[in-house]
Order: sequence, then structure tokens, then C-alpha cells
Amino acid sequence: DGRVAISAVAVGMAQGVLERAAKYSKERVTFGKPIASRQAIKFKLADMEIRLQTARAQLFYNAQLIDKGIYDGMLGSVTKTCVSEMVFDVANQALQIFGGYGYSREYPVEKLLRDARIFSLFEGTNEIQRMIIGGTLVPKKRN
Repeated sequence: DGRVAISAVAVGMAQGVLERAAKYSKERVTFGKPIASRQAIKFKLADMEIRLQTARAQLFYNAQLIDKGIYDGMLGSVTKTCVSEMVFDVANQALQIFGGYGYSREYPVEKLLRDARIFSLFEGTNEIQRMIIGGTLVPKKRN
């Protein structure tokens, strides 16, 4: 399933973005302290990790079923939507951590945010995925 394959790429991208944001937060000093010591930054990083781990678990679950020969189209749509929205959110939160530097080409975050957006478009937009999910949950009545 192409949706699961691109979801794996997106999870890897999100992991890299999170690692960069955590590293930067330890290096960036304001008012004499690394920004990593600030509660707001810790909460952002924690939320990024929570979203990443949740999406990774969804991806692994779907991949395990596929490995067993069980293909569930709705589950593919759930996985793709969950992961693609997570990677964009993680990249967006990383941009917040980087602040104004996040827009600078000196740091990779601005490009990663732009790249993350494509995952909600590949293999059918997330709106199409929601139509598949909704159609499975509430099938059309036959006359």
C-alpha cells in the first residue's frame, strides 16, 4: 500500500525534525539559559514526541497486518491521514522552537516544513482519505 510506504517516510522525517529541534533547544541560549530549560519548550518537545510515537504505533500496526496478508483499505487511510497530519504538526512546532531562525535557510526547518506538507497530498488528499474512512463506517444504503 503506497499510503503506508509514504507514511514510513513521513515518520522518519518527523523523527529527524524532532531531533533537530531538541538539539537546537539545548544550544540556543536566551537570558543566560538554554531554551530547553523553559517549560514552554519542554511541553512543545513532549507534544511532538507524543504525536510521533502515536503515529509510529499506528504505522507499525498497519504494517504488521499487511505483513500477515491482511489488507484493510480503511486502515491504510487512517494511517496515512494520522501520519501526514503528525509530520506537518511536528515540523510546525519545530519552526516555533527555532523562532525567527526557523525561516532562515541557514537552518533546515523551513524546508522540512514545506516538505512535510506534501504528505497530506500524496496518495490521495487527507479529505479523500476521510471520505474512504467515513464511507467504510457509514456505507451507502442500497435501494
